[in-house]
Amino acid sequence: MEVISEKLSPASMLSKLNIRAWVARVPLLGWLIGALVAVGLEMAIGTPLARGLGLSKAPVLFGFVIMLKKPLLIPGAALYLLLIYLLPIGLIARFGSALLNRLSAKLVDFSTVFSILIHLALLYLVLHLWSGLSDYRVLVVKLTLIAVIVTLSLNVINGYMGEFSCSHPGFMALGAYGASVFTVSLFVNDKLFGAALLPAAIGPFFFPIALFAGGLLASIGALVVAIPSFRTRGDYLAIISLAFMFIVKSLIENLEVVGGPRGLGSQPDWANLPTVFLTTVLCIWVINNFVRSTLGKALNAVRDNEMAADAMTVNTRRTKFVAFLFAAFWAGVAGGLFAHVLRYVNPSTFGIQKLAEVLAMVYFGGLNSVYGAIVGATSISLLGEALRPLEIFKWIIIPLLLILVMIFRPTGLIAFKEFDVRQLIQPKK
Repeated sequence: MEVISEKLSPASMLSKLNIRAWVARVPLLGWLIGALVAVGLEMAIGTPLARGLGLSKAPVLFGFVIMLKKPLLIPGAALYLLLIYLLPIGLIARFGSALLNRLSAKLVDFSTVFSILIHLALLYLVLHLWSGLSDYRVLVVKLTLIAVIVTLSLNVINGYMGEFSCSHPGFMALGAYGASVFTVSLFVNDKLFGAALLPAAIGPFFFPIALFAGGLLASIGALVVAIPSFRTRGDYLAIISLAFMFIVKSLIENLEVVGGPRGLGSQPDWANLPTVFLTTVLCIWVINNFVRSTLGKALNAVRDNEMAADAMTVNTRRTKFVAFLFAAFWAGVAGGLFAHVLRYVNPSTFGIQKLAEVLAMVYFGGLNSVYGAIVGATSISLLGEALRPLEIFKWIIIPLLLILVMIFRPTGLIAFKEFDVRQLIQPKK
């Protein structure tokens, strides 16, 4: 009887399957190819399969929205998720890992840069094809990528610098309005700004300049926070930055030249998926290089012990100034993208709820980690969309989840881990 019970033991079965070890043997290239096959399968048979399973159409967000809206459709939505996504990806990962590892090794041996570009191209192709099936998916992907930029920039301050800043919604607002005023006043016939000064055909070429201008305006706004707060120690940055967020919101609400509380619209549709994707990749690359640079190491020294860092000839005030303005710049760029994705911006968007959302992404994913910021932004963004049918109850579930994370993993899911893209694309053993 003991032998039989051992064979039927769930723990024994899990140990024999050794799922974690199997997953670790599959290279990133394998998961990307598996995802591409799954998306292609959905494009080919997604709609007829969904109708055959009793669904009115193919689920827009992996079936989670349908499961919450109509619990009776849970079996059909779960089976759709299994057949379209989990089964193809799992089969390719299971039976193609050896071949995919050899392919990954050849790509890396040929050129690391070429291998990185191939991985990025596959990732973009997956996102492009998956989002191309629905306008809602396009919006979700764009907003998730923008959330990654915001979370990464705030992690520079709250994670790598070790301070607690609440000013990021204010920086996003400055970037959103700065970029919007630039594009709308120059390239759009608008009631507020009058006739366009330049032809709209050349506008897309000036869009990066608009984003840079929005980021620069956010950095100038960061000086208002940095100059008084970095003369002091303790929790003054949190207090001053929170006040700054409310000041920016109130200021924009009282500026009729940019629409006041009604908001500002008519932004050109230039924040397409390639633009948002490339900006996000650039942001990840720049911020990762920044935190791994000499200045980034000095920032960690300031976080661990500011007095000791000062004694070791680290200019602590200059280091904090540069990091704070750098983070504000990327928050402003994210705000500019956000305004042009929605093609409308309102000051009430950049309030306490936006602050809570961004802080949740940072602390859920993990401090002092580029990996953590990406995971946190993606997880909270998709979870928020998946729980949208629950309306107000989703703001109960998400905080409860954060509380559990803070209890069992106080530093977040993936904290204090360096992001090395070369290790990411290496073949697995």
